[in-house]
Amino acid sequence: MTTTVSSKRSWLYTLGTGGKFALLGLAALLTIGPVVWTLITALSPTDPVTQEVSVGFGAFADVFAKIPIWLYAWNSALVVVLVAAGQMLSAAMAGYVFAKFEFRSKKLLFALILATMMVPLQVTIVPVFMLVRGMGLADTLLALIVPALPTAFGTFLMRQYFMGIPTELGEAAQLDGAGPWRTFFGVYLPLATPGLAIVGILAFNYHWNEFFRPLIMTISEQNFTLPLGLVTLQGNLGTGSVSTVLAGVILSMIPALLVFFFGQKPLREGLTAGVGK
Repeated sequence: MTTTVSSKRSWLYTLGTGGKFALLGLAALLTIGPVVWTLITALSPTDPVTQEVSVGFGAFADVFAKIPIWLYAWNSALVVVLVAAGQMLSAAMAGYVFAKFEFRSKKLLFALILATMMVPLQVTIVPVFMLVRGMGLADTLLALIVPALPTAFGTFLMRQYFMGIPTELGEAAQLDGAGPWRTFFGVYLPLATPGLAIVGILAFNYHWNEFFRPLIMTISEQNFTLPLGLVTLQGNLGTGSVSTVLAGVILSMIPALLVFFFGQKPLREGLTAGVGK
């Protein structure tokens, strides 16, 4: 009897383990499969005349020949670096105020900031465009940078980090004669580095791949970002080579992969660290 129960439990454990591996394998296939298909298609372009498939890097060479990809990459890099740095600074300052200062309507204001995360970008794009045009920034890279500097999620995240830092550290700095700015930059900000890493990496990843706002805010080709510039590879009425388009997609993925590769350690530490209350 005992042997039968033990054998049944062992069978159920093996079945459960196998099911977990099957689910993980399916999830990995759904995640990696499109990337592998994109890479294979980019490396095996089809000749439009003979319909012969050739393996090589010809599609990647076509990307550099057909569009000024270096210009688009520079525009994207400039936008995402300034946006990521601006979001890190603005989120840190706002989160610090909401975590360590008391003022009237503090909870209401914070709730309104969080509520903005529920508003889709498509709802606010028209008034933002009108404001940008009124400021004389239409069809410039600043039209993509300035409206993206505030971040509700970053403010929430940094507030949680600052709430987890003991207030006694700031009080000790003030007793030593440090003012509010010195206390913030010298005491609290260095301790919130994991949170800053999360804000910066997420901002880089989102705005590097952003397509909708550049489509609305920019008209001139010299101001196109990389995702918007890659669309021109499709050709008139989508007559361009699929392999060339996907080769451009592969090239655009490289900077994001590098940022994730070098930033995964602070990102992992930031996500697993205690974030206070």
